[in-house]
Amino acid sequence: MLPAPCAGCGADLGHLCPECRRLLATTPPMPAAALPRAHAAAPYEGPVRRLLLAHKERGALGLVGPLGDALARAVRSALGPCPGRAPLLLVPVPSARAAVRARGHDPTLRLARAAAGVLRREGLDARALPLLRHTRPVADQAGLSAAERHHNLRGALTVRPPARFHRPAPTGSADPTARPGPAGYRPVLVDDLVTTGASLVEAARALSAAGLPPAAAATVAAAVPHHHRHRPDTPGR
Repeated sequence: MLPAPCAGCGADLGHLCPECRRLLATTPPMPAAALPRAHAAAPYEGPVRRLLLAHKERGALGLVGPLGDALARAVRSALGPCPGRAPLLLVPVPSARAAVRARGHDPTLRLARAAAGVLRREGLDARALPLLRHTRPVADQAGLSAAERHHNLRGALTVRPPARFHRPAPTGSADPTARPGPAGYRPVLVDDLVTTGASLVEAARALSAAGLPPAAAATVAAAVPHHHRHRPDTPGR
């Protein structure tokens, strides 16, 4: 039997060839222009673009491991060299329910769980939790301008009830038990891709409105600026 082609480059070396695996594992994470502390593991182009699309749109679930590794690298990069002692809560930006039904899985939640597992194996206390949900239907982001994407998503997300949260202690608080986030976890927003940043900005707003401002945000990939792009962007969330 012939080996399956690599989802990234098409080489007949299995669903992920050594070269594409190396690309995901070694590309230096970079700041993503969405939030002050948002980092992406790689540019959204070439093999990385094709790997994300294969996982997200074609159900290539075998790619969740290496993509989750890349997301974990972006989380560490966004948090900086001193991530702090509070345990991390990876909060995936939610996809629309119709998109999840059509795909048969929730790719971003799957990646968040994989990344949390990687971080735990590296000694960090981390878990993933789908805290956010849509409050209303939103239009497909594909084809919308940056301004239209932000308008489309503004006010569209909220924190799932009836979760109860520990709020961060006020500055100078003498309460030693006060800790940030649900059950003491520090929220970190995660997504597969950042394009204009509209999804991350709205997700950060929703978490902050619930008293849970995210410590950072991380994605597997960040869209290449339009004047450098050779291919259309992925369909919008």
